[in-house]
Amino acid sequence: MRGITCPPFIQPMTVSFRSPLLFLALVLAQLVQAQKDEVRYEPRPIGFYNVENLYDTLDGPNDDAEFLPGSAKQWDTERYRRKLQHLAKVLGEMGSDIFPDGLVAFGLCEVENRAVVEDLVHTPPLAKRGYRIVHHDSPDRRGVDVAFVYNPKYFTLLHEKKYRLTDPQDTLFRTRDQLVVSGLMDGDTVSVVVNHWPSRFGGEKVSLPKRKLAAELGRHIIDSLLARNGNARVLYMGDLNDDPVDPSVRKFLGTTGDKDLVSDKKLFNPMYDLYQKGIGTLAWRDSWNVFDQIILTPALVTGAGGALRYYGVRVFNPPCLRQDEGNYAGYPLRTFVGDTYQGGYADHFPVYVILVKEVK
Repeated sequence: MRGITCPPFIQPMTVSFRSPLLFLALVLAQLVQAQKDEVRYEPRPIGFYNVENLYDTLDGPNDDAEFLPGSAKQWDTERYRRKLQHLAKVLGEMGSDIFPDGLVAFGLCEVENRAVVEDLVHTPPLAKRGYRIVHHDSPDRRGVDVAFVYNPKYFTLLHEKKYRLTDPQDTLFRTRDQLVVSGLMDGDTVSVVVNHWPSRFGGEKVSLPKRKLAAELGRHIIDSLLARNGNARVLYMGDLNDDPVDPSVRKFLGTTGDKDLVSDKKLFNPMYDLYQKGIGTLAWRDSWNVFDQIILTPALVTGAGGALRYYGVRVFNPPCLRQDEGNYAGYPLRTFVGDTYQGGYADHFPVYVILVKEVK
């Protein structure tokens, strides 16, 4: 099994030796000891993907008329299967360059129901991994939900709970629940909160109060977990419909891109540096955004109280996921633009963090 290996550090020799043979013997002994003491880190990639309207072809109780046979989109079994194949290819490849079994767990948003997630995880190349699903229906008017998928070889489910997001000023407001899943991973209790915050429909400023509410609910969930265990390992992931620098994420959820500032009041957002470098997960009007984020509690940064800790983050955007020509070259290759079928993957690039554990 491949791992991320830290090279041994050899303390410089400061003593003068008259005997070259004695000097050589001591150097060789030190090298042998360094190899014995070598620390290796085995990766555990965990991802998130906004899969862009993963609907089946059946007429459900939600507002899914847009994705039914005979609609303007002409959504049918062939297109649905092709979408599943594309998504399974992406999720199957994510993290597989650093860990043979790929993603040990991942969150999804914009899934219509549990059935479409079942279809997805039973599509090659995901089927052989035996992924299991956590899903709950939410009150979203379009009928899209979030879900959590995990490999039972590496994650043992302990608890699941959904939190309803409401607006006291708008009793008609309906959106996605925040899904909390806790389990054992490499001996550590790890909690994952999967999100799809309210959109910017109507304008960024007008819609901001709804995302502020989502951030405050997320902060409440995380604070509850930290109150039980100050070293709680929590990954808060999702399409937040705001960037790492926006008030909902930075102020109301309470995040920072600086590891040195991480505390029980400040979560670490590894997506901040990507945003500052112009690396995005979706594009809109010639501007890149990082709406898809995975945010970590302090113990995952410091390694305190457990085996797993943060190593790095990636936006997964190989050429097959990008448009290769025209005015939108480099943008995510979507399934639809309006009602025009593009036959692509999704309108967001997926992301994943790499956690590591020490092995000897």
